[in-house]
Amino acid sequence: MEQVMNYIKPELIVVAVALYFIGMWLKQAAFIKNKYIPLIIGVIAVLLCAIWVLGTCSFSSGQDIALAVFTAIVQGVLVAGLSTYVNQIIKQIGKDE
Repeated sequence: MEQVMNYIKPELIVVAVALYFIGMWLKQAAFIKNKYIPLIIGVIAVLLCAIWVLGTCSFSSGQDIALAVFTAIVQGVLVAGLSTYVNQIIKQIGKDE
């Protein structure tokens, strides 16, 4: 877990927590199939991280814009993965063997 935390921006940990609860809500929603939940969580994560990048960076060149897009995608995938990882840990701890 510590290795994962080395790559995620500390400000975005709250996004992973929010994604966890969004995922729980989606799981209970009857109109969304379970197989689409990780994809939806991933898209939401990238969008939220893109908002964070847009709010914290200044853009003066095309290279800055490309770096912002890359950062938003990578951080979005990482926080979505962290959210899913936490979800699985909670499920596995609750199982009886």
